Amino acid sequence: MNKLTIRPAREAETPLVLDFINRLADYEKCANEVVADVPTLHHSLFVEHSAEVVFAEESDGTVVGFALFFHNFSTFVGRKGLYLEDLFIVPEKRGLGYGRQLLQYLAQLAVERNCGRMEWICLDWNENALKTYRAIGAKPMSEWTVQRLDEKPLHKFAKD
Repeated sequence: MNKLTIRPAREAETPLVLDFINRLADYEKCANEVVADVPTLHHSLFVEHSAEVVFAEESDGTVVGFALFFHNFSTFVGRKGLYLEDLFIVPEKRGLGYGRQLLQYLAQLAVERNCGRMEWICLDWNENALKTYRAIGAKPMSEWTVQRLDEKPLHKFAKD
C-alpha cells in the first residue's frame, strides 16, 4: 500500500480543488448545485484565506482525497473551532483508512491551533462515513437542525 501524505493545497492546484468539489457534489447527488469556479475559489482560498484545503496524496503523487475546512467560533467554549466543510476520498481508495487519516490530521491541527472543538455535518444516508465517525468518538447533535439562507433568500431578507 502507498504511504499517505496530507499536505496543504497550493495556489496552482485551485482547479484540482474544484474538481474534488465537483466529485463530492456528484457523490452527494447535488452536482447541479455547484456554482463555484476557479477564480472565485482562488480568491476565497488564497487571497481572502476564508478556508483551507488539504490533499491526501499517495507516495506516487496521486491525490486521492481532500478536505476543506475553516475556523468558526463557539461562544459557549469561548474559543475558535475547526469546522470541516467537505471531506472526500475517491471511490476506488475508500476503505483503506484514508478518510480516517484526514480526520486525524485535522484533529491534530485543531489541537495545535487551540480549537475547542471540531465539527462537521454528514448526510444521514452516508452509512460508511457515519460508522467511521462513531468509531473515532464523534457524536451526532440530533437536537440541532441546520438552517440555511441560500443566495436568493439571503439577498431578499437583507433588503427587507
